[in-house]
Amino acid sequence: MGDLHNALVTYGPIAVFLGAAFEGQAAVIAGGFLAHQGLIPLWLTLAAAAMGSALIDHGLFLAGRRFRTARYVIRAAQTPAFAKALQFIERFPISYIFAFRYLFGLRMVSPIAIGVSKVSTLAFTLLNVASAALWAIVFTAVGYWFGETIEATFGRFKGMEHRLTVAAVVLVGVVAVFHLGKWGWGRWRARAD
Repeated sequence: MGDLHNALVTYGPIAVFLGAAFEGQAAVIAGGFLAHQGLIPLWLTLAAAAMGSALIDHGLFLAGRRFRTARYVIRAAQTPAFAKALQFIERFPISYIFAFRYLFGLRMVSPIAIGVSKVSTLAFTLLNVASAALWAIVFTAVGYWFGETIEATFGRFKGMEHRLTVAAVVLVGVVAVFHLGKWGWGRWRARAD
């Protein structure tokens, strides 16, 4: 069990960073739970989650900005749905930049669409950092508080092996719930189209 403990302590922040960048909320909630268990410092979990989210979204924004003059992007921007989305982004940029992280199915495409819009790079950068920090706080706190519930439920188990087992079960459960939710949302949207 010492190897698992050392791996979580050593690579946990990296996993939260990568999970926040590519997976989303489930990894950050799991990071909050690990912070509650004392395996990762809370401040490091928050920093890794915020940086992972902000950096991937900034990179996608820059990709959208770089390729917004490409023929296929211009053609796509002329479709009614895309044009309407761009109008919404440009009309409510602050609200949209703060909201897209919480919307299933829009997390990866939104920064690209914002890059195509008229939102300035400086405005997006500042709003993106603030939004990523808020998002990291919200979902890390969910995992941290959920950790209190788990600890109260399984409080009679005091050994490190039990804490790591509970942490692993919760991690798998959170990831499964979020992936099933995304799968169900995707199926529902496919039927609606």
